[in-house]
Amino acid sequence: MSFSKAFRPKIIQGGMGVNISNWHLAKAVSMLGQLGTVSGVAFERIFARILQRGDPGGHLRRALSHFPFPEHVARVLEAFYVEGGIPPNTAFKATPVFSTNPSSLLISLTVCANFALVWLAKEGHSNPVSINYLEKVALPHVYAITGAIFAGVDFVTMGAGIPLQIPEVINAVAEGRVVKYRVPVEGKNITSYEMSFNPERFFGGRPLSVIKPGFIPIIASNLLATILMKRLPEGSIDGFVIEEPTAGGHNAPPRKGGVYGEKDLVDYSKIASLGLPFWIGGSYASPEKLKWTLEIGASGIQVGSIFALCEQSGMDNGLRRRIRKLGFEGKLNIRTDIVFSSTGFPFKIVELEGTLSNRNVYEARERRCDQGVLVTLFEREDGSIGSRCPAEPVEKFVPKGGNEKDAVDRGCLCNALISTAGFGDEKEPPVVTLGDDVSFLPHLMASGDGFYGAEDAVNYLLGTK
Repeated sequence: MSFSKAFRPKIIQGGMGVNISNWHLAKAVSMLGQLGTVSGVAFERIFARILQRGDPGGHLRRALSHFPFPEHVARVLEAFYVEGGIPPNTAFKATPVFSTNPSSLLISLTVCANFALVWLAKEGHSNPVSINYLEKVALPHVYAITGAIFAGVDFVTMGAGIPLQIPEVINAVAEGRVVKYRVPVEGKNITSYEMSFNPERFFGGRPLSVIKPGFIPIIASNLLATILMKRLPEGSIDGFVIEEPTAGGHNAPPRKGGVYGEKDLVDYSKIASLGLPFWIGGSYASPEKLKWTLEIGASGIQVGSIFALCEQSGMDNGLRRRIRKLGFEGKLNIRTDIVFSSTGFPFKIVELEGTLSNRNVYEARERRCDQGVLVTLFEREDGSIGSRCPAEPVEKFVPKGGNEKDAVDRGCLCNALISTAGFGDEKEPPVVTLGDDVSFLPHLMASGDGFYGAEDAVNYLLGTK
């Protein structure tokens, strides 16, 4: 799908965290005429845990009843679905971890999960829906994007890297070809590994109809916009989202001296001259900022935090209420942490008691790496490929060739963000990320104990509240 005069949203809802941008939120925003976005990052892990909780409301199973290859649905349900849900305080069954040779169960799970996520966001209306991934989380791409396209996703958005390979992935899925993605490998002789997936062979057939979605890269500089325009075939990009350094989640590293400055400013007149729609994100959640973006030639704004704190988001209710209250009262602190994320990108962290933002909580947590979402591939001495993460136990990281200094103050985003969405293991504390600006809260709530929904947020931003 491409943008047209008939559909050119002023608001793109950001694809946040692990299931913060869930299907409930994306559906609500899309039904309001804007572009709702689901987060596909690590959703196969959330999906498996929802099934283990008994799939309340039967939503996932309803979506899966429309998946074109029911034998794979049956396999996934047999492995993870628990009628009535697991008892309270019971550990979740482990989900397989991605590697260069993922199990067939993990492939089925990932395709089914992304299919269900998009299908539910699109259920009951005809407005476009997008799905967001992180380029850095590369091992699942060929499977996750396949599932999303099978469900009819309208746009794919991607940041946290240079997504040059995504247009060809989209084309391959849409055209029924083998889907390939080169994943970087740290090594002397091996510098990449090609993930390859043949959906027709794996499923034993093709869906009756597959529609090619549009592609929206999330970038932070004029340079990256120019690189993408020059290196990708014409028509590969349907628009840009430009995220400024105050946006939540992962930020592009400062280009000079470790501090954001003039080098990090975007020349929006040059972005406009590229001739594609673009949206600006990072502290733009106000009707005044939306008006300004339209005046300079943008199509509108991408906003995340205002939706992360609304009632339809996937954030744990207790965390959301506490953050809204602190933000409303002007007591919320958000820091940009340069080392916490194992991706190497700066990461915005909300300072909140009981979360990994607190030093005592961080140090009390036992380091483990059992989700494997943000691992880096490396070449072993024997020429095989392994994986490591600076947030894993140091005694495991260093023998894999990791530098002990790189492990200092790293946090396990995989487990922490799953906990933020309310699906964490009992011993895994959460971590919350938001953008720097929550000044929208007093416009949406009468008191610190108030709340608001996605419709309230959209109406406020459009100036119609």
